[in-house]
Amino acid sequence: MDFGVVLQTDPPAREVVRLMRQAEDRGFRYGWTFDSCVLWQEPFVIYSQILAATSVMTVGPMVTSPGTRDWSVLASLFATLNDMFGNRTVCGIGRGDSAHRVVGKPPSTLATVRESMHVVKELAEGREVTLGGRAVRIPWVRNGRLEMWMAGYGPKALKLAGEHADGFILQCADPAIARWTIGSVREAARAAGRDPAGITVCVAAPAYVGDDVPHQRAQLRWFGGMVGNHVADLVARYGESGPVPHELTDYIAGRQGYDYAHHGRAGNPSADFVPDEIVDRFCLLGPASAHVERLQELAALGVDQFSVYLMHDQREQTLAAYGEEIIGKLTT
Repeated sequence: MDFGVVLQTDPPAREVVRLMRQAEDRGFRYGWTFDSCVLWQEPFVIYSQILAATSVMTVGPMVTSPGTRDWSVLASLFATLNDMFGNRTVCGIGRGDSAHRVVGKPPSTLATVRESMHVVKELAEGREVTLGGRAVRIPWVRNGRLEMWMAGYGPKALKLAGEHADGFILQCADPAIARWTIGSVREAARAAGRDPAGITVCVAAPAYVGDDVPHQRAQLRWFGGMVGNHVADLVARYGESGPVPHELTDYIAGRQGYDYAHHGRAGNPSADFVPDEIVDRFCLLGPASAHVERLQELAALGVDQFSVYLMHDQREQTLAAYGEEIIGKLTT
């Protein structure tokens, strides 16, 4: 199993770079950031600094969206970084949540996600596409490579990931939900004539190593609120008795809205509705041994990478614990 770390690009940017360098030293191979340019600093500027400060780390957004950047610009950003640092980027992409909603946009349609994945990948790898009714190619790309990893929860999104994405991102560490989503992606891949094993599976969730579980829950409750934004859309589309597992949908009954001013942050008041059970299921808490046990369960389900959302008050201690007590047990 590979390991990644997910950060917000809060200023100062040098602190993001420092933590990413520390993560690589601890054995993390992927460095991800949020991508909501109104809420945080511009990640692609910071990626250049992270890549310069690390040796092998692959970087990318978790996740970008088709509606906040021109697709040719997005492809050129990735292609430029890859040309400078040797194909060390990956594109996590989804329909768009915070980046869209804070500027008054709805999430993109899945048809738009599908088209954008194709266009961005083709351009970033130096091939020609039709864009705006004309043939377009980035002429300076040589030996470019860019994998497109799609995030999603609903049946249609999982089907699209299985049919077209290079990787699948599940932002939730609940084994029951992982089993359903991974199975759906693989089934769609098989039906499309693709090799299901060729799709990288990444689970991303907050992790906090320590013994004070009540404090850890309080620090990580924000994640249930963030996931709830997507779940609310699914319930609105499919209904409470639809095909989405109740493990993912039941808990949002008490949801009363969401303030993006606190998005992804410990103490988010919009996450007060999230019960302890959901924090325990969606996140990794407790001593290192509990993390190892959950990660082994996820690995058995086919998870190739676990990425740690590191938004709590013991970031460096958790990085150290993963490097000293956890990563080695999942990578040997």
